[in-house]
Amino acid sequence: MFEEAEIGQEADMPTNIVRDPDWWRGAVIYQIYPRSFNDTNGDGIGDLNGVTERMDYIASLGVDAIWLSPFFTSPMDDFGYDVSDYEDVDPMFGTLADFDRMTKAAHQRGLKVMIDLVISHTSDQHPWFKESRSSKVNAKADWFVWADAKPDGTPPNNWLSIFGGPAWEWDSRRCQYYMHNFLASQPDLNFHNMDVQNAVLSAAQFWLDRGVDGFRLDTVNFYFHDAELRDNPPLSAGEMPSTVDPTNPYGYQDHLYDKTRPENLVFLEKLRALLDRYPGTTSVGEIGADGQAVELTSSYTEVGKRIHMAYSFDLLTPQHSAAYIRRIIEEMNAGIGSGWASWALSNHDTKRVASRWGEDLDPAKFAPLETALCASLRGTPCLYQGEELGLKQADVPFEKLQDPYGIRFWPEYRGRDGCRTPMPWTKDNAHAGFSDAEPWLPVAPEHREQAAFEQDKNENSILNRNRAFYAWRQNHPSLKKGDMTFLDSPGETLVFTRSFKGETVLCAFNLGTAEETITIPGMDLESLNAPGFTGSIDGSSISLNGLDAIFARVNS
Repeated sequence: MFEEAEIGQEADMPTNIVRDPDWWRGAVIYQIYPRSFNDTNGDGIGDLNGVTERMDYIASLGVDAIWLSPFFTSPMDDFGYDVSDYEDVDPMFGTLADFDRMTKAAHQRGLKVMIDLVISHTSDQHPWFKESRSSKVNAKADWFVWADAKPDGTPPNNWLSIFGGPAWEWDSRRCQYYMHNFLASQPDLNFHNMDVQNAVLSAAQFWLDRGVDGFRLDTVNFYFHDAELRDNPPLSAGEMPSTVDPTNPYGYQDHLYDKTRPENLVFLEKLRALLDRYPGTTSVGEIGADGQAVELTSSYTEVGKRIHMAYSFDLLTPQHSAAYIRRIIEEMNAGIGSGWASWALSNHDTKRVASRWGEDLDPAKFAPLETALCASLRGTPCLYQGEELGLKQADVPFEKLQDPYGIRFWPEYRGRDGCRTPMPWTKDNAHAGFSDAEPWLPVAPEHREQAAFEQDKNENSILNRNRAFYAWRQNHPSLKKGDMTFLDSPGETLVFTRSFKGETVLCAFNLGTAEETITIPGMDLESLNAPGFTGSIDGSSISLNGLDAIFARVNS
């Protein structure tokens, strides 16, 4: 159903995309983890040319934009989320020329390009940090968060790293501690310093000038810390947010002072002012909210003031009952004000939804259902590579783990490698068509039968059902930008309407395996024949098989 592009192939499409400043509302964003997408130079690691080579495949999905996880110069302690040069491509991924060619290929196919902007911290190999740690009096001495030890030599306060242990690392050159919310090799930038703010905004402008259409902002609420370095108060077990792993002591604190500081709002207004100089660009922030998802999404995405949209981890947890999903969405819709949410059910940091929510379910039914559900919520959906194929979480043995987070907390937490294994393209190739060499992570054997080129041949495959749904969705603006209202429904069903400019669409999902009948009194419903779903309407009743859905026009 699609033709593979040769690298550098010119598509017969315009290179300049008409810039609709509102394109991102309800757009489908396809997340690419470049290390694991497609390897073209035979080193076992995906690269930017690999993304270009598969651009026709990406366009065939019916998505609107791609988001690339980091490809910047980096020692790869955290696989690119430890940046040592914000304005260059790491050689393992290619060159700036390769990036420009990839961006052009995307734009020729009508796809927007968003990239990860990781500015809460750098690598300890970044020249900024090397200079900062050299003395207490150099030009960048205050570019990172430095503090003296307590009189007994212990760290300045009780802040913890998400990756385990204190959020402070001793440096023998300065005889001070520096702060790191993540790995010790990821020192936090000091956003109280205006030079730091200007430097990261300059890095963002570098990529905007190269033609990117926006940014995914890593850990967007971590930029500022409390200047007084006050201790975080403890949380009781009952107060611990469901999004926090209880095996990690980080979840035992109420993170009042090490993140989510009020000064962040002012900086985000500066970032938005920069983006507004490039019409049609957008931004989506990753919020590590610890129970404040609605409040922060509302304030961070206030229309026209700060970032355009944001996502939290409330739908990236094991909880997935219909009641839970409804509560999360209703709370967001009620509290977001003028802001806009983004929703994802899988990404590079969490267990794949096909295993997290659908482990014991038929993937041929579950995978298209969850994709359609995410794309029907009020907000902007993100689709993680392989999710369109229905891939489950891979089981990576300890001896092949690469993720430092997983190695640290093994075996109770197995890390993030299981959702980062190579994308399967063919079932017969030694490495599933991902690479001619041994990949950086093993290909999951069970993924071979779900390979993209194999599914492409089957009209009823998960891949082709997802393609058909996204193509159908493009004709219904209500599912992109409409208001949303839930209706009461039985069992594991979710029923809601989306309304926009005179069109109202009713969406009904059965997340359970038993057949359900739903009564919708007082509505004149007309099936919209969404592809791949078999729900039926009889007067005021809707019948849904297990793991099924229906979309209907509500006639006045």
